[in-house]
Amino acid sequence: MSERNVPRPHAGPAVLHAAGAPRSARAQWWCRSVLVVAIALYGVLAQAQGDAAQRTAAIASANALATQAGFEVLAKGGNAVDASIAVAAALSVVQPEASGMGGGFLALVHDAATGKDTFIDSREMAPQAVREADYLKADGTPNRDTSLNGPLAAGIPGFPAGVAYMSARYGKVPLSVSLQPAIRLAEQGFHPSGSLVRSIAHKAEVLRRYPASSGKFMPGGKAPQEADLFRDPDQARTLRALAEKGADGFYKGTVAKELVRAVKAAGGTWTLADLAAYRTKERAPITLDYAGYRVVTAPPPSSGGVAIAEMLNILAPIDLKRMDEAHRIHYLVEAMRRAFRDHNEYLGDPDFVKMPLDMLLSPYYADGLRQSILPEQATKSAWLPSVHAKQPGMHTTHYSIIDGDGNMVSMTATVNTTLGSGFVAGKTGILLNNEMDDFALVSGQPNAFGLIGGSANAPVGGKRMLSSMSPSFVIGKDRLAVIGSPGGSTIITQVFEAILAFVDGKSAGQITAQKRIHHQFMPDRIDIEKGSDIPADVLAKLKAMGYEINDSETWGNMNVVVWDRKADVKTAASDPRNPNGLGKVEAIH
Repeated sequence: MSERNVPRPHAGPAVLHAAGAPRSARAQWWCRSVLVVAIALYGVLAQAQGDAAQRTAAIASANALATQAGFEVLAKGGNAVDASIAVAAALSVVQPEASGMGGGFLALVHDAATGKDTFIDSREMAPQAVREADYLKADGTPNRDTSLNGPLAAGIPGFPAGVAYMSARYGKVPLSVSLQPAIRLAEQGFHPSGSLVRSIAHKAEVLRRYPASSGKFMPGGKAPQEADLFRDPDQARTLRALAEKGADGFYKGTVAKELVRAVKAAGGTWTLADLAAYRTKERAPITLDYAGYRVVTAPPPSSGGVAIAEMLNILAPIDLKRMDEAHRIHYLVEAMRRAFRDHNEYLGDPDFVKMPLDMLLSPYYADGLRQSILPEQATKSAWLPSVHAKQPGMHTTHYSIIDGDGNMVSMTATVNTTLGSGFVAGKTGILLNNEMDDFALVSGQPNAFGLIGGSANAPVGGKRMLSSMSPSFVIGKDRLAVIGSPGGSTIITQVFEAILAFVDGKSAGQITAQKRIHHQFMPDRIDIEKGSDIPADVLAKLKAMGYEINDSETWGNMNVVVWDRKADVKTAASDPRNPNGLGKVEAIH
């Protein structure tokens, strides 16, 4: 099938697909009304599988072109890992506001043949020359500009090393095959999504500071519109170097020299040694049992898995289904409050910080925390060590994949805030992250997502900053789910609530669509999405318990795949909050 025979889709809509089985009436309707390209790819997959057409695959991502890239690589013989690389690289091109080669990711991988679950840590790390003074104003207060904008805001990227590592260790096809769809998109161009167009407008002032940034995102001095064809030839060349030489194509040689030259010319501190020293790390995931399900989630440097495990352990003996809605929210919030308090106090890079994980993950520790919850009254965070926090942000991206053999990938990738640092590193075409802000650059002061850290998350050369990214699996006897979301500090509570919903029997579509609540210790309030269907009398009960209720804009962009193994049906669903226009689509084959 040549590309010219397939209508090129708009990059914007969130797209979810399950592919491989014969078309049902529902599938035919969905095909007509959503995305012709997915159907063409579906046909290729079915033809390639022949008699094995019942061996389905499912991908949920935030962008149509990225999902298409994943299925293209599956059709070429790749597995879930290869598909995840294709999705990740395509998103680097079409959704740079949320993730990309200049950032990092955390991923859970399940190998169906061995039953092994492993965690891939490709989080960014601090350059050796990091100094607190670079992130302070003359009066000693935090300098939000240097921590969020420009090269000083950027950690050494982990994304290129991570995809090369995953391909070599767990993939079935060469890295060059997995990266080809992204290279094609960058070279031939695509129509930018509304989200990308808005992000460029939002970040225009910063982008104009740097010639390579304005050249990439505002060619000819003009920001692109959704009808324009957007090309990224510089990133295409860097992707080709990665495809041909693996990690060395990025961290050594011509690309590395240009990265360092551009960063130093703009006032940054990267060195060739910083790049050459970067390594992807494989770690043991956190596992626990909850309500008859096995939860597999992210260990540090993610803070999310520890917090999710702590919250689930607190709630484990409580029959939430028998509670009225107000008391159910009460116990969820109190579990969130305690987990975020410990998040702020203890967690950091496990290669630099000794953390009391045995204590934090212990059911006995959770027993003590549960006993401190008053049944009819909100605990005030002021009764615990207090901090100040801002409204959480909503950037990053997540994708969930199950292939026809049952291999699974849950991957969350980021450049931190929208369009990261806004700094494109010279001729590489690589937009750098602003993950240095995820360190506790100034002890006791909040980062862009309102999270506080102490010495455990202080910046040190070679250290990885703490993350909220929480890719997770939930595995039961007959059903399993691959779950994750962007959303800054709300990632943790989103995934926590999604796990509870899945355990309660909800479908992938119901999980992504459900209204969300959030509490992160400080500010001491419950954030509830505007338009929530929580009844007024429930809100009144919560206020009577002593809670402050904040009507918040919607948050997150969750992508979930559910596999009903008993019926052998895979369901992929994307968040209806997706700002790109399509919202949730659920495809079952």
